Amino acid sequence: MMKEETYPSVLNSVYKAAERLRNVVVRTPLAVNNNLSTIYNARISFKREDLQRVRSYKIRGAYNKMAVMSPESLAKGVVCASAGNHAQGVAFACSTMQVKGTIFMPLPTPGQKLEQVKMFGGTYIDIVLYGDTFDEAKDAAVKFCDDNGGIFIHPFDDQNIIDGQATAALEILEQSDEPIDYLFVPVGGGGLAAGVCTVFRQLSPQTKIIGVEPSAAASMKKALENGKPVLLEKISRFVDGAAVQKVGDLNFELCKSVLKDMALVDEGVVCETILSLYNKDAIVVEPAGALSVAALGKYKDQIEGKNVVCIISGSNNDITRMEEIKEKALLHAGLKHYFLVRFAQRPGALKTFVMNVLGPNDDITFFEYTQKNSKEKGIAVLGIGLRNSEDFTPLLNNMKKYDFFVNYLNNDPSLMNLLI
Repeated sequence: MMKEETYPSVLNSVYKAAERLRNVVVRTPLAVNNNLSTIYNARISFKREDLQRVRSYKIRGAYNKMAVMSPESLAKGVVCASAGNHAQGVAFACSTMQVKGTIFMPLPTPGQKLEQVKMFGGTYIDIVLYGDTFDEAKDAAVKFCDDNGGIFIHPFDDQNIIDGQATAALEILEQSDEPIDYLFVPVGGGGLAAGVCTVFRQLSPQTKIIGVEPSAAASMKKALENGKPVLLEKISRFVDGAAVQKVGDLNFELCKSVLKDMALVDEGVVCETILSLYNKDAIVVEPAGALSVAALGKYKDQIEGKNVVCIISGSNNDITRMEEIKEKALLHAGLKHYFLVRFAQRPGALKTFVMNVLGPNDDITFFEYTQKNSKEKGIAVLGIGLRNSEDFTPLLNNMKKYDFFVNYLNNDPSLMNLLI
């Protein structure tokens, strides 16, 4: 357990990390977001780690860790496991320091992140795709170290990694021209949060630090509830940068008494935030990068009139995911609905549906139907887009009134994923 008197020495190591990184990382801006500041009647600023050299804060910890390793250790080669951003930081460090690296990544890792790792690492790194989650890839990486040698670079549960990530917190305090009331920080394994807590505990103890996790991968929330890190049996991988089944032991110790609260956000809210940041501010973020902003709505009353900072942790988003992101956002907002509907197998049945069931602003976005001549009626899979969520009830009532309704698929995600 981390004792109280050890914190000053930990903070000293953060200043040393900042010196090592001075000519390596970008001093990313702390910029006021006028749109959200107006919405929440507060001063909302973004710490733009999405503008970092590898488009996430992870370069800070990865480079700092390798910079303190001995030449003998580096000569053995380094090994890491990552869903993408830590891998890019390690790859960049390997190329810069001319160190051989082996990087394990989960099989579902977005293609964009794979390409970025290859670009930053060049001939100095090898990529191994293994498992469905970060934790499975990590276990394989540790076994690789045991079998083949090499030094494992943990993505978050390591003091040198934490010190590197903490340099972002130093910059925030140096860049802010007034005291910070609230700081929203995304949490995956807890490396960034631990670094932030280390710095703000000493230099800005009045700041309320809010950790933010995806509701389907709430490992820090569960750890705080149990008084220790616990392994989540099942998590969603959608917010891949924060999809961690168990937070780090050291990270938990540094965070447990400093985090004011843990906010959990649904994937639909994350997707709405991604689209909003792009459409209104031309900011491209990955799902984990949107977490801090996605949580603001939960604290609308508390942050009114306050100075608030959100850490935008990364922008490594694959463009091929945008349709899925848009779909999840529309489903969450109640603007996209899927049904099983019953059609009479006769000419004009669809016309009857359009004229009697759909509202003036409703739109058919998905239709799958096969006529079977031996049956009186047939089942179709139908997707309908609405302009306003309030139009759903009239739509459903009309379906039932004219005997089209069979089943509402939004309430049955497994069946919806099978059919659509």
